[in-house]
Parts: sequence; C-alpha cells; structure tokens
Amino acid sequence: MNFFNFHHHNPQISYGIYNSTLEEKIPEHFFSVGIHPQNIHEQWENDLENLKIISQNPKCLAIGECGLDALVNIDENLQKKVFEAQILWANQIQKPVIIHCVKRFQELIPFQKIAKVPMIIHGFNKKKAIADEILKHGFYLSFGKSVLHNLSLQTTLKEIPLEKIFLETDDADFDIAELYQKAAEIKEISVEKLQEQISKNLEILNIQF
Repeated sequence: MNFFNFHHHNPQISYGIYNSTLEEKIPEHFFSVGIHPQNIHEQWENDLENLKIISQNPKCLAIGECGLDALVNIDENLQKKVFEAQILWANQIQKPVIIHCVKRFQELIPFQKIAKVPMIIHGFNKKKAIADEILKHGFYLSFGKSVLHNLSLQTTLKEIPLEKIFLETDDADFDIAELYQKAAEIKEISVEKLQEQISKNLEILNIQF
C-alpha cells in the first residue's frame, strides 16, 4: 500500500515530494525546491534565478520549503521579500508553495492575497485556534510525526476538514504508514478513505502521480 509523503528529506522515497536544495543535482524522484529562511544571504537574487531554472523541471512539483522563521538570524523584512519573490514565481509556473513557518503565522496571512496557487504549511503542530485562522485564509496544512504523541495536535487534526490536510515525515526517520494509521483513527475513517481524500487534495493542487 502506497502512502503519499507530502514533504520529506529522503531522496530514496519515490512516492512523495522530496525537499531538494539549490546545491543538489536534480533528484531522481519528484521534488520541491525553494530558498529556506535560514539560507537567505545578500546574493539571494542569484539563488532565485537558479531556483527558476531548477523548478521548471517536470519532476519539480512545488516551490519550497520557503517562508518565515522568527528563530533564524535573518532580517525579517528580507525574509518577507524573498518569500514574496518565490510566491510570485510560483504564480508564474503554476506550482503550489510549501511553507516553512516558525512563530510568524499572523504574518503569513497577507501573502495569501498575492498567491494565485495553493499554499501549504508543512509540519504544522500548533493549536486549533491558529489552525482555524490559517484555514480561514485558504491555506492547507501538512502534519508530521508530532501527531503520533501530541494530544493537543490530535485534537486539532480531528477538527480540520479532510479536504485541507496532507501527511509527511519531514526530516524524521519513521514509517509514514504509522502516521496514516494514526490520522485515520483520529478522523474515525479507514486508512483507504484517508488515502483517497489525500489523492483528491493533490489533484486540487494540480499534483499528479
């Protein structure tokens, strides 16, 4: 049984979206590419041009991860500028954006106004109030390993519409089948039903395998 891994760091996984970097060669499997907030530097525009080339590869399914991070030592306004540039590029090539966000969720919301493509926050592990606010503005949420043990997050996941979720391993080393099983239990549906809905969600993102 195949379990789609929305965001991962293992180049050997074929059924999912590998988080590639600008320095790597083009991955063998489907991937995303972006400028992570922690990797922004003064010559970021050169990185953006490189990203534009790489992201036009048919195996590139999304732009990211990119976004906003309050814990990295990168100027806040520069983070926003680089994030916006990547969203505008995603608009041009019509590929969704995978977002990295740490302690900056309210500042994410205005960016949805310029996005003409789906925006997915990966590794979401916050309380329901934040999820509700984010969902109200049209974002999708991807959940990872924290769902297995975080009771508050399980409550959040239970209340979120199936049409708005994805599942991922991120950089954690565990079997994503375990996460699908847990999420299905929380949503009180079968694993097969969960897989079917996530496949439909991918179609809405214009991601086809």
